[in-house]
Amino acid sequence: MQRLPFFYGWIVVAVTFVTMAIGVNARTSFSLFFSPIIDEFGWERGVTAGAFSFGFLVSAVLSPLMGKLMDRTGPRTVMELGVVLMGGGLLLAPLTTQPWHLYITIGVLVGAGSICLGYSGQSLFLPNWFVRRRGLAVGLAFAGVGIGSIVILPWVQLLIDRNGWRAASWTMGILVLVVLAPLNLLLRKRPEDIGLLPDGDEAPVATDAAAPSNIVDPAWAAVDWTLSRALRTARFWWLALGYFCGLYVWYAVQVHQTKYLREIGFNSSTAAWALGLVSLIGIPGQIAFGHLSDRIGREWIWSIGSLGFAISFAALIALQHAPTLALVYVMVVAQGALGYSSTSIMGAVVAEIFQGRHFGTIFGTVMFVALAGGAAGPWVTGMLYDIYGDYTLAFAIGIAVSLLGAASIWVAAPRKVRAVAGRMHRIAKPA
Repeated sequence: MQRLPFFYGWIVVAVTFVTMAIGVNARTSFSLFFSPIIDEFGWERGVTAGAFSFGFLVSAVLSPLMGKLMDRTGPRTVMELGVVLMGGGLLLAPLTTQPWHLYITIGVLVGAGSICLGYSGQSLFLPNWFVRRRGLAVGLAFAGVGIGSIVILPWVQLLIDRNGWRAASWTMGILVLVVLAPLNLLLRKRPEDIGLLPDGDEAPVATDAAAPSNIVDPAWAAVDWTLSRALRTARFWWLALGYFCGLYVWYAVQVHQTKYLREIGFNSSTAAWALGLVSLIGIPGQIAFGHLSDRIGREWIWSIGSLGFAISFAALIALQHAPTLALVYVMVVAQGALGYSSTSIMGAVVAEIFQGRHFGTIFGTVMFVALAGGAAGPWVTGMLYDIYGDYTLAFAIGIAVSLLGAASIWVAAPRKVRAVAGRMHRIAKPA
């Protein structure tokens, strides 16, 4: 490949940015479809939200298979498969007349596509391109979700208000296919595949001093980590629990907040604006906290993200008693600026513990558990509403799950395997 005047990894970041902007928000738009679907068919919220949750269960089952496919064929195959599945699901969803139709289209097809195009799929290869600037690069790439949300979600709401949710779904399906199918042909799995090194570094020559190592635990790092070996470690299960909690709280609030805000007195435009603004405010948070994670460590950033979701749930509970815009702002800022920061380190945390040839399979299996959390969050929240008639208990559970997720990543301790760039000076020097 002809040499570019800049590192090709930044092209990979740009492609991921656009893919996330469209792919993640195409799935998020279900939160906007949720209310008109209920109004049209009169289905219970638990049943309707269950389509989104069912999609997460499908994603969870497929996640380890996606990891294996990534290990064997690379990101282009995985991304193009995701484009076809998601585009097809969005184009077929308007044919819905029964709940199971929604479960097949939005659940199976869009859900399976989103696991490829979203945070999980991108985290399988993007960390390969950077080491010193891993958190910053991933934060920049994932900030595409925020830009997409403030552009796409209000536009989708406008389409729904003018032409109905079916027209909005068709439009999103066409957008996914036309834009993302050709764009993702530019992806490569790792810089070595095109004769480059991570971060755009030059190959060392014989007279150069050896680059400092970021390995804290040489015995752990020397293991050729396969899935079976990883499954026998406590670290794997603490990671899985932390990610389960992270996705539980993320999607519990994301799916239900629009309907909730409308119920307590806010109009549809304000509710859609709040959903989009969360991701917009997440842009500086993802970039800044991703960069900060390269300096202070991944555990601190995961804790900040968990705290953001806990504050968000507390604000939602308070809104039931005092439905003011000030509390909406608190909820939006906590969820976006703080909560979404955890996405910038999802791939990095697992890579720094289980880096190696089978990383994709291991990460995919971690995400199997995580996506089960993403499925449980909306379903449990909707079920508790149907039982008790309000969201108070469901949101209180969200606070507790947030705190458990933060503690789990500290126990998994990626800092004790590989140090981030800002902590490498603390690695004990050999005698």
